[in-house]
Amino acid sequence: MKSLQTEVIEEGEVEPIRPLPWYPNNLAWHSNFSRMQLRKNQTLERFHKFLKLENEIGNITRQEAVSMVPPLFLDVQPDHFVLDMCAAPGSKTFQLLEIIHQSTNPGALPNGMVIANDLDVQRCNLLIHQTKRMCTANLIVTNHEAQHFPGCRANKNFSSASDKGIESESNMGQLLFDRVLCDVPCSGDGTLRKAPDIWRKWNVGLGNGLHSLQVQIAMRGISLLKVGGRIVYSTCSMNPVENEAVVAEILRKCEGSVELVDVSNEVPQLIHRPGLRKWKVRDKGIWLASHKHVRKFRRIGIVPSMFPSGSSHMDATDIEPKHGNVTDVNSDEGLQQVEDVLTSADDLEEEVSDLPLERCMRLVPHDQNSGAFFIAVLQKVSPLPVVQEKHINPEEKMLPRNDDPPKKLQNQDTEEVNGMEVDLADGTDEKDPEGSLEANSIDNEDGAAVEPDPLTCEKVDSEETEVPVNTETKSERTGGKRKLQIQGKWKGIDPVIFFNDETIINSIKTFYGIDDSFQLSGQLVSRNGDTNRVKRIYYVSKSVKDALDLNFRVGQQLKITSVGLKMFERQTSREGNSAPCSFRISSEGLPVILPYITKQILYASLVDFKHLLQYKTIKFADFVDAEFGEKASKLMMGCCVIVLSGEALSNPIQIDASTIAIGCWKGRASLSVMVTAIDCQELLERLLMRLEIEKGDLVQENALGTDEVQEEMNDNGKEEPESLEVAVNT
Repeated sequence: MKSLQTEVIEEGEVEPIRPLPWYPNNLAWHSNFSRMQLRKNQTLERFHKFLKLENEIGNITRQEAVSMVPPLFLDVQPDHFVLDMCAAPGSKTFQLLEIIHQSTNPGALPNGMVIANDLDVQRCNLLIHQTKRMCTANLIVTNHEAQHFPGCRANKNFSSASDKGIESESNMGQLLFDRVLCDVPCSGDGTLRKAPDIWRKWNVGLGNGLHSLQVQIAMRGISLLKVGGRIVYSTCSMNPVENEAVVAEILRKCEGSVELVDVSNEVPQLIHRPGLRKWKVRDKGIWLASHKHVRKFRRIGIVPSMFPSGSSHMDATDIEPKHGNVTDVNSDEGLQQVEDVLTSADDLEEEVSDLPLERCMRLVPHDQNSGAFFIAVLQKVSPLPVVQEKHINPEEKMLPRNDDPPKKLQNQDTEEVNGMEVDLADGTDEKDPEGSLEANSIDNEDGAAVEPDPLTCEKVDSEETEVPVNTETKSERTGGKRKLQIQGKWKGIDPVIFFNDETIINSIKTFYGIDDSFQLSGQLVSRNGDTNRVKRIYYVSKSVKDALDLNFRVGQQLKITSVGLKMFERQTSREGNSAPCSFRISSEGLPVILPYITKQILYASLVDFKHLLQYKTIKFADFVDAEFGEKASKLMMGCCVIVLSGEALSNPIQIDASTIAIGCWKGRASLSVMVTAIDCQELLERLLMRLEIEKGDLVQENALGTDEVQEEMNDNGKEEPESLEVAVNT
């Protein structure tokens, strides 16, 4: 802050960075510097590098301010089961994970979990990359169409139906959620300030074409919600067809089982406006105040639920044009006369919804210098009507390979709707992603696949970094034939298998002296069925374990792309396989397991810890603290943990959230750091920052001491001792 203050005066900014007043506990900050300014001079360039580094490590997240709002209204608790239906790129998922972890102690895991879903495989990889920084064992990443997310219903003999998150309904068990975040694909017109290119691409057909899909996704989220649970529906659009019209249709379909909640006072300093109760629909250059004004051949795309009343009372042939009656409204002359009637929005009598849509919230850009967002909070007060609970699982069908395009139905008709081609296809088949820039089609409620502009599915939450697709999960072709590999139910996705090899588990527990209070058996999974070839072992929380158990019992309905926390990795040494344990502790898993390790752990001074990060490998005799070097030489060959300690090395420190530890490899004559270069860089900068803070505190304390001595001397009439200045400098 101090280094930036000088630049503020030069750049003319009032504040370099400031906390967002509406975000709890000053945990969100805003910078007014442009990218050009950040790269213009050395001070701001250093600040920019700091932002990028800390974001990559996971200490901070760079995100659009209004995109942070929806998770705040979910009221998530540490024991909640949370579903993020359209999660990529993952900034909101990261927020949800932070919330369920915020009250847990080091080494402890919350009872809740988050399932983050996205249809596009590439965006799933981005989602995994984002959430991996959280180092959590309470996350499952899935790859499904949000509107067809599996119900995971178990049969009546499922013995764990009373477990947390699995409720018994009519002798059936199902994975239900306490909270659902439904941040649906939208036209994205609320991001115009940040993405001005949308001005060129935008047209009214984008929002109209997404309306039915948005209703489907929201209804599926509500069907997976527990009674008493809360769902947040949100878009980065200002179009009422994508916002209030969707909420109104949800309320009508749910028939009183869902209530629209007024949360306007839950985030007091957030400036927002009430939802709309009346609006018109634009189609093909014509304003429509009611569905009765929609021409017959347009009704496949302009549906009643887009309008405030949600109903259709009249046919377009009943319209009386200004220039006389028309016998055929679909003729060229009839169309022209109808357009004369409907072109002017002011001439139409607007419908007004009788639903409390003013409880929705609209965030507009010019109110608080932000993007635009729409938010509606709904609470499930009773089970849905039976007709709404019925759902067909597309997973029960034969799915196409990931690298094969979806096949269209035979004798499929096509029609142009809203300026876009509409394929009358079966809406239950797995299709290409609806929530990404690479989407090929988006299903609507009528089973139509609408070919959208790329921006229709874009959700700009944060500054996204392109992450290469994990090609390891894709099948390879060798010599014209598909290479054989162990497959689960889902093609191209490695299976999730509980790791129960007691020999390996016991060797790990013995080698690291893992306390029995840390449960390993039953909570380890791998992505390979051959234990001899397992390279990575993942740790899952009790809640995730229960969800996986249920998923196995219902035939693996969940298509899981990532699960749990990478805890152990197979390690081979250049010195041969002389290590008693062939698995090392991963950097991601170390914070969770650290409080339970009793062997292969040493406490290093600041100097030696810093040298390890700087030089990566140090011989035992070259450590500044000779005692530490001797202790390191006596460790068993293999992975060990080095903890930064500011106290005497003979007294192990108390592990807490501020503890800094790294994994190392103990060789025959040296100690080598097993941390990535970027992690080393971040830790070094954190240590330097700590030294600067401690130095500043020391100077401040000594300065306070000087004032106290001066006051005492003034009271006693004595002179200042000559040694005082020396003490302060020291």
